[in-house]
Amino acid sequence: MILVTGATGLVGSHLIQQLAAQNKNVRALYRSQVPSIPHAQQVEWFKADILDVVDIDEAMQGITHVYHCAAIVSFNPKQKKQLHQTNIQGTANIVNACLNAGVEKLVFVSSVAALGRIREDRPIDETMNWTEETSNSEYGKSKYLAEMEVWRGIGEGLNAVMVNPTIILGAGDWNKGSSEIFKSAYDEFPWFTDGTTGFVDVADVVKAMIQLMESDITAERFILSAETATYQYLFTTIAQAFGKKPPYKKVTPFIAALVWRWEAIKGKLTGKAPLLTEETAKTAQAKVSFNNNRLKQYLPQFSYTPLQQSIKNICNELKQKHNL
Repeated sequence: MILVTGATGLVGSHLIQQLAAQNKNVRALYRSQVPSIPHAQQVEWFKADILDVVDIDEAMQGITHVYHCAAIVSFNPKQKKQLHQTNIQGTANIVNACLNAGVEKLVFVSSVAALGRIREDRPIDETMNWTEETSNSEYGKSKYLAEMEVWRGIGEGLNAVMVNPTIILGAGDWNKGSSEIFKSAYDEFPWFTDGTTGFVDVADVVKAMIQLMESDITAERFILSAETATYQYLFTTIAQAFGKKPPYKKVTPFIAALVWRWEAIKGKLTGKAPLLTEETAKTAQAKVSFNNNRLKQYLPQFSYTPLQQSIKNICNELKQKHNL
């Protein structure tokens, strides 16, 4: 019996669809509403909050394998407390419950933000960790500290593997998360940066997680990144797939600094979360790359979907989903 946390998110929802398609016995956690997704009726839905240890202990009954996908992704300074509670304490609760229940293996979805992703001198690899100098986000810090909880569990006898995806692309709710990138391109958002980062298809993230779970690999972590590309290339390719006008205004560091400061002021006046923060402005300008060789060393048959093909597939799925 498999437990999936964060089952309503981009990774979690795609994961349970794949597991259900393979006729696996899946128990999926949700907080407020069961999502409307393919194969949802084949899943045992369990209402629980990962910050409630009683909920988690009950959800863990009869479970042999756990995929921990639940997390908050936010670069809003006002959500620091919530980030730490969910990402760090929530992970600690899952690790403790796995140990108590004698779970055979845990796969934890971390992030490259936990590796310290503001590094322009050399490609980022799994030997690196978050530091004050190499990361500008509380999110990255929270994922790094969450990983420490998983390592603690490993030290106490838990078989566990961690994955560190770059920006995950998929046809999720395009009003939030990384899927919002596609809506911005569809709406002909005019701005672009020449910053670079890694991108990976959610289908590849799920495929890697399942293969790692079904392997004998433990006490390891793996960067998941198909390709490194500029944000300009990403937005332009998405816009072209939608038949929309690609971005044409370059965001300089000076303009970005003005915008995030204005957004901060506007946020204080309106109470709404800023569209751009100091953290996201700096990240979008950074030119970073990722070494994805380690996963291929452990899973030689694994291959990534080319970025251009991923974008085409996701745009087609979104066109159908939203009748575009």
